[in-house]
Amino acid sequence: MSEQVDWKAIREKAGPFPPQAYQFVRDGLAHTSRMAHGELEASPGASRHVSGQQLCLGLRDYAIRQYGAMARTVLASWHIHSTTDFGRIVYAMIDAGLMRKTDEDDFGDFEGVFEFDEAFADLTPA
Repeated sequence: MSEQVDWKAIREKAGPFPPQAYQFVRDGLAHTSRMAHGELEASPGASRHVSGQQLCLGLRDYAIRQYGAMARTVLASWHIHSTTDFGRIVYAMIDAGLMRKTDEDDFGDFEGVFEFDEAFADLTPA
């Protein structure tokens, strides 16, 4: 993240999320876009947009790929406990010009996409 960013203002808007949470969402967005649109570069003008729901599911997958059974623990250490928290991070980054949204996107797209207890339950050793 080389651009000059006022992280203090972003954190004041979004909540107590550390810089690692924002980097995770940015990296997870790239992962989700590849899942939805493939590895190849998009042709000029082609959209690589994903919906809030797609992003939440992609972030779940990305967390599991990166952290395995520790995924929920890592997210919790960053104060991420729900898909709404993903939305708070995304919308703070949109407001800061670090991400874009379409007219169809809405914060509500991030609410209740999945429950963390269920989404990460199958990762917990028996």
